Amino acid sequence: MKLVLASASPRRRQILTWLGVEFEVVEPEADELAGGLEPEELVVENARRKARAGRAAAGEGAVVLGVDTDVFLGPEPLGKPADEAAAREHLEALAGRTHTVLSGLCLLGPHPDAERSGVERSLVTFAELTPELIDLYVRSGEWRGRAGAYAIQGLGSLLVDRVEGDFSNIVGLPIRLLLRLAPELARKP
Repeated sequence: MKLVLASASPRRRQILTWLGVEFEVVEPEADELAGGLEPEELVVENARRKARAGRAAAGEGAVVLGVDTDVFLGPEPLGKPADEAAAREHLEALAGRTHTVLSGLCLLGPHPDAERSGVERSLVTFAELTPELIDLYVRSGEWRGRAGAYAIQGLGSLLVDRVEGDFSNIVGLPIRLLLRLAPELARKP
């Protein structure tokens, strides 16, 4: 099976490498939705769009994995902050509160009608954040390109008080969901 990861995320590449999965990377150009659907539907649809764009680039015969992870405080996705001011606003909104991290996965098989998809949900509770801690984190730059403006696997762990659910989901690729959708990945010699 030729697996194509339709993602520019270095974290997703790292997780697949940890699993020992052989894969190629295609950075898809997909028009992602920013809202208008229920949160679970939104992340799956965006994953599907990425997978379809990846298939167009990779060609027929490949199994393409599209993933979309976002942070939700209520029904609306926070998305990735555009600048330091937006990162600070995200972190201030999340401080002392519990938010939901959703990842949609879409695997498109080698045949046009072969699709497997699913959603993983994790809850993350942030500690009460001081202005000094927010400033330290924003200055680190780690928030760049991160849904919700933090990376839990890095310095962002300082912001977190509690996690419920799949940690790898919060990083950006829920391993258990991936292996439920594609158990053949775990059976590789």
